[in-house]
Amino acid sequence: MNDQPRSRFFLWVLLGGGAFFLFLVAIFALVYFSVRSQQKDTFGGFGDKIGVVDLEGVIITPKDVVEQLRKYGDDSSIKAIIIHVDSPGGGAAASEEIYREVLRIRDEKKKRIVASIETVGASGAYFVSSASSKIFADNASIVGSIGVIAEWYNYEELMKWAKLQQITIKAGEFKDTGSPTRPMTPEERAYMQGLIDNMHSQFIHCVAVGRKMKDDDVRTLANGKVWTGEQAIPLKLVDQIGDFRAAIEDTAKSVGIKGEPTLVHPEKERKNMLDLLFGDISDYLPSRAKLMEQNVGFYYLWK
Repeated sequence: MNDQPRSRFFLWVLLGGGAFFLFLVAIFALVYFSVRSQQKDTFGGFGDKIGVVDLEGVIITPKDVVEQLRKYGDDSSIKAIIIHVDSPGGGAAASEEIYREVLRIRDEKKKRIVASIETVGASGAYFVSSASSKIFADNASIVGSIGVIAEWYNYEELMKWAKLQQITIKAGEFKDTGSPTRPMTPEERAYMQGLIDNMHSQFIHCVAVGRKMKDDDVRTLANGKVWTGEQAIPLKLVDQIGDFRAAIEDTAKSVGIKGEPTLVHPEKERKNMLDLLFGDISDYLPSRAKLMEQNVGFYYLWK
């Protein structure tokens, strides 16, 4: 009588272990075929190729975008590059680094590089786009916002309410400029404004170089305003109204590609096990874009 429950127990253990093993096999198969699919989309196909680089979300670091642009720029099998833009801009220095690489590809490598603005191509994202050979935008795209912004929270009153005291030891009058625990002095405000004005002039000049316009002509538009793609055409901020597909067809034609070009995308970031099991969990984690709002910084950013 004791053998029967024991046999039943081992049977359930065997079935449970087999089910768990099959589950692991399914997970690893999903990861494997997902990666293979991404690699096929990224590197597959023959014939004339156009590289596609996505510029999405707030620009925090230029590293990935610059590396991909450089890779495509130096690859002779890539006949042209399209930057697919949907971004409100971001860090001033980060935006400028991407701009410099786009300009290098256009002017030094003599390779056609086109910006296709989807929903938003503002501030730092427009800064980058201005260095391209041609800018496409939809009629309702948001374009422009040539300006600089620095903002942070001041919680001096909250500190007083909580009976907390900020202690700062410094060497240099302006070392703690922008402290969130006290008001800015007139001298500090003038100092910060001077930095922002200088960055604004850099922004204006770079757009003028990229768009082959005069600095004064760009300066009249550099008041932080945005325009629709349709409004941007007569202002010479955009070259042609058209979606991403129109940008592909025009770019292919301009570099002598006949027929359908092969679009080459960067290899996508591989999802981790948590994402595979529970979906994308990034929305529940603090992003660097959110965290940067808590620090003093200078941004080519439309908000």
